[in-house]
Amino acid sequence: MAEQNTEAKLKNLLKQEKIQLWNPPYTVEDEGLEPQHVQQELAERFAALLFLPVSEVGGALESIRVQTVKRSKGNQTYRETNVATLELLLPRSSRKVRLCPPASQSKKNYLETRLDVCVQEVVDRIDQEFGLRHIKLILNGRTLSPHERLDEQGVKNHSKVMVLKVSDAELKQLMSEEEQRRNQQSENLQRTQKGFQILSERDGSEDSSNVPFLEIADQKGNPLKIPHRERKALILAMGFHEKGRSLMKRKQYDDALCHLLQADQQFSVCGSALLSSVDNFSVLQLDIVWCYRALEALACLEDGRSRLQQAEDGFLRCYGARQERLLMIKGNTGREEVLFLRLYLLQSLLSYIEGNDIQARHQLTKVESLFSHLCLDSEKMAQLMALGFSEREARLGLRACQGDLPEAAIHISTRRQEREELKQRERQKRSRRTEDISALAELGYSRRDAARALHRADGDVNKACEILQDASQAAQATNDSRGGVASPEKVEQLLYLGFERDASEAALTLMDGDVQSAAQFLLDNQGVLSPPSSSPSTEEPSTSSSTSTEEPSTSSSTIEDEELVSEVLEDLSRHEEDYLDLTLEEESELINTMKTFLSRGAAHTM
Repeated sequence: MAEQNTEAKLKNLLKQEKIQLWNPPYTVEDEGLEPQHVQQELAERFAALLFLPVSEVGGALESIRVQTVKRSKGNQTYRETNVATLELLLPRSSRKVRLCPPASQSKKNYLETRLDVCVQEVVDRIDQEFGLRHIKLILNGRTLSPHERLDEQGVKNHSKVMVLKVSDAELKQLMSEEEQRRNQQSENLQRTQKGFQILSERDGSEDSSNVPFLEIADQKGNPLKIPHRERKALILAMGFHEKGRSLMKRKQYDDALCHLLQADQQFSVCGSALLSSVDNFSVLQLDIVWCYRALEALACLEDGRSRLQQAEDGFLRCYGARQERLLMIKGNTGREEVLFLRLYLLQSLLSYIEGNDIQARHQLTKVESLFSHLCLDSEKMAQLMALGFSEREARLGLRACQGDLPEAAIHISTRRQEREELKQRERQKRSRRTEDISALAELGYSRRDAARALHRADGDVNKACEILQDASQAAQATNDSRGGVASPEKVEQLLYLGFERDASEAALTLMDGDVQSAAQFLLDNQGVLSPPSSSPSTEEPSTSSSTSTEEPSTSSSTIEDEELVSEVLEDLSRHEEDYLDLTLEEESELINTMKTFLSRGAAHTM
């Protein structure tokens, strides 16, 4: 980061004095080498202005010069041959200096390619040149599709492309050759998407406590009515976000970033006005930039600038300029301050990288102020935990109550009671629903039909009964209008001919009630025919889940679906404020790092 900070400052000075390092006298055209004495004089003059060692400034100037010469040559090559130069941001564990002459050696990694080729071709070349397999490419926070062209996805000459490894572990030894070619990270994304896709299709109309479904609720647990299409998009977005946060906690930032970017994509297609009044999308933007930082993909923080602005705008809109809206809803604001701490810290980092030390120090001052009262007293934490509260409850409680121990204990107890009351209401709701379904089933309706009718009637059992009666009458009217597909008279005619009753009824159903055709059909099948499978009206509740309207669900796919659902549900936090429960360990490390970098030359500027 210090190198980027120095280079940013030097670039500003070069712009102010209109100095072009890629031109003489700093670079000679034949060999691309600069006259040493000219650059040495420039380094000495700029070092005095920035209060930095001459050697450090000289090295930074040479790095800038090499970059500008390479960029100039790249522009010329692109104009003449349409071959673009891409800067690759490799994974930390794979970053190495490529073999090249000392004069042109650079820490940056470049790749020359035409832009009218598919991304997969570039991926293959990265594998050949850098030894990186199973990767995906990220441009401005968006995953590039391997089967589409570079230029069709916004890649330009000199674009900075982030390279993410699909999985740290190579493919397992026992996997088949076909499975070895599969991208493990892509498979995880697909499993996550399918699991939440199944849950997004469920609306709670199934008659079984063993069939989980998701509700979108407000802060107090009250379900929100959202249009079906937007509800599906929200569930997918929130699901990917939860999975990403789970991976962040395990410090698997490569995988986490992939899931978070998927969540961002789902939120972008969700037009619900709900997003303007909740903080989910803002928290997501913050998490994405935090992953950029953790992966040391500092060049990607250019995309991070706009994301942090979206996060800040969203927090202000959701919480209020002085967090008055948050205070009205929750009664306190202490827990959400960790989000602002992380926001200001990332803004400070961005400002420093851009060479704006003054703004970086300003933001860091705000960070340290927040950190001082969000960093909790270990003794108070221990006392609350001794009372039987969890570490998370103690941390959130103390922050909500500004470190006041007695108030925190009362707050935590109140929150526990509120959550228990909510669970009790949910249990009563489920119990009442089961009783209503049983009452409707006693009238002769299947439990599935009863459950669905009750769902359509918003729990009103009388209205559900009317829905079932109307449906039954409509079905009977349809049957009557067709003369009775398998009426007793028609069945008797086939029985008289010697066919079995079940086979006769099945044949009449298949032949739309035509006795003659049914008889011929039975003769062709030697009178053996299984009765048609009835519509789902068994008395046992169904556990099938519809993931698509295009293909029927089978027992095997149902088992697979339930496994996927269980898998994604494991990553859902059981605590509604889990995203606010930050230990601030990583934040503390970054604060100290920023203080170290900003202390260089600080005394000279005061």
